Amino acid sequence: MSDLHVRPADDGDLAAVVRLRDDAARWMLARGVTGQWRPGELSDDHFRRVMETGEVWLAEAAGRVVGAWELWWEDEEAWGPQSSTAGYVHRLMVDHSRVPSGTGRQLLSRAERRVAESGRLFVRLDCLAGNARLKAYYLGAGYQVVGHKEGKPQPGGTPKSFTLLEKPAPGRTK
Repeated sequence: MSDLHVRPADDGDLAAVVRLRDDAARWMLARGVTGQWRPGELSDDHFRRVMETGEVWLAEAAGRVVGAWELWWEDEEAWGPQSSTAGYVHRLMVDHSRVPSGTGRQLLSRAERRVAESGRLFVRLDCLAGNARLKAYYLGAGYQVVGHKEGKPQPGGTPKSFTLLEKPAPGRTK
């Protein structure tokens, strides 16, 4: 998408991020992906807390928020205590009604570059253990399954089991 502009989110963007997240949850539910996200599950307080210790990034096109992701610098609940070797991508989402196919992969690539710019060696993420389609998406983007996490706490919900994936940050090799 050529007119895509990516920037860090600020407090004025919180309502748009929550709306995008809720729309993404409805999109998943309409396609039979249950158990992952529910509309109304996260509020602006969640994204504000993420911005205190990590980053929330927005993608805009034609003046509208069309994508976002969270970038964390630690994720002990899923990965346990770690040295500062990775960046953790969470809640990668796009407005499927406003962007062409491939935009999610473009945003993921931007998140990976941001991790590399920080000097971290690996990009890590997780996906719901039962979501074969999302797991295949990440495998297709070059990630490898490196573990599983049972009972990871969830904001606003019941703990869930996840597949843990990672790949070297751009410009790095294992």
